[in-house]
Amino acid sequence: MIKRENEMLGEQHAAVLLVDREPAPSREIISYLGDRGYHVEWVDDAEKAFNRLDARFFDVLIAELSIHRVDGMRLMNVARERNPDVCVVFIAGPADIERATEALREGAYDFQTKPINLGKLEAVIRRGLAHQRLVMERHELQRRLDEHYGLGSLVGNSRAMLLVYNAVRKSAQTDDPVLIQGEPGTGKDLIALSLHNNSMRRDETFVSAHCGGLPERRMNAELFGVGAGGGAPGRPGRVELADRGTLYLDEVGDLTPAQQDRILQLLDGRGICREGSTRRVSAQVRILASTSRSLASTGFSGELFDRLRGVFIEVPPLRERREDIPMLAQHFLREAGLVHGIQGMAITANALDLLMRYDWPGNVRELRNTIEGMAVAARGGRPLDVGDVPPHIRRGAAPQGSEIRIPVGTGMAAIERMAIEETLRHCGYNKEACARTLGIGLRTLYRKLRQYQMEK
Repeated sequence: MIKRENEMLGEQHAAVLLVDREPAPSREIISYLGDRGYHVEWVDDAEKAFNRLDARFFDVLIAELSIHRVDGMRLMNVARERNPDVCVVFIAGPADIERATEALREGAYDFQTKPINLGKLEAVIRRGLAHQRLVMERHELQRRLDEHYGLGSLVGNSRAMLLVYNAVRKSAQTDDPVLIQGEPGTGKDLIALSLHNNSMRRDETFVSAHCGGLPERRMNAELFGVGAGGGAPGRPGRVELADRGTLYLDEVGDLTPAQQDRILQLLDGRGICREGSTRRVSAQVRILASTSRSLASTGFSGELFDRLRGVFIEVPPLRERREDIPMLAQHFLREAGLVHGIQGMAITANALDLLMRYDWPGNVRELRNTIEGMAVAARGGRPLDVGDVPPHIRRGAAPQGSEIRIPVGTGMAAIERMAIEETLRHCGYNKEACARTLGIGLRTLYRKLRQYQMEK
């Protein structure tokens, strides 16, 4: 498809192709629309029209329905290949009224006979452009959803994450239940959203339900709804709200045995009963479930467990895919810059190296929050460096082989001894190399070795 030259679809920027053999009425249309900010190109035969459609993108096509040796309907079809939502207005002669009516059924916006009603023509164009704006906004919204919730939100190129990507792609096109297992903060919810947004149900509702933290009766009402009774209206639960879409059960292991049995009935196609009702309600949903612990070692229903793990996706903790941390940090830094309006955010290699040596007990969620906090505190203007990393992460990062970890309160003499000792070890006990690394003379090093009784 030809790239749109101007992404704004306001009337001031709309590109119009006018195809009319008669110069005089064409000049009137060009003048009228030109005065109102439209960019109009005029050609007087179909061959030239095809060439212009091949050359650039048009928002509007105004064309004679009967053009020399070419049916205007064919011209409309070619224009649609370039822009599926093009606004088409035909100019019809007295003998073309029946075919013009057929053109409306095929998707043309309007037809007019000469002399052209210029005011009506512009009104039709405005309506067509408004429709195109809505379509573009819908596509942009879907693009952002895909970026945030689709596979684009699963960042990393480690082997462990490649296995997750492959599992998501394969299972997204099925309706099988999926069990996602991983520590808190690993992104199980993003994987569930990726499965939904890349599935055949992507245009239907995605409903999430956290299965812990509520008393059993309230959780029943949340999941399965409340039946009508005593003059009070009933209300649907999350299962019904997800009908034809996807139901994501977060921490499914927190469900009671009775609730597990009701989910099993749902998977068996027997529907559900609202709380306080015996009438069964049908709900066609795809079940995605997640857990932060192994369900096999709990009292979880063996039958439901077997049904859910038809597709099993294990999400690795961040400490097991440290090579993804630089990519994740850059991704979260860009996000923070967009959200908080901070331009040109960057992070140094030393800071990334420090982040890679921390174990991240809160996993990807903790890293995201850390990067955002660093970005907001620094407010741009310089790259984020080691000093911007929160103190608890600096303290908790594992030292490198070439680093020295010095407890607070250590005396200067002890620090000097530790520095010499570790540098000697790092240099393979080559005293000349050690002296160069420390930036001192060889005689000074020998004196220090004697002082600290470190001579060998």
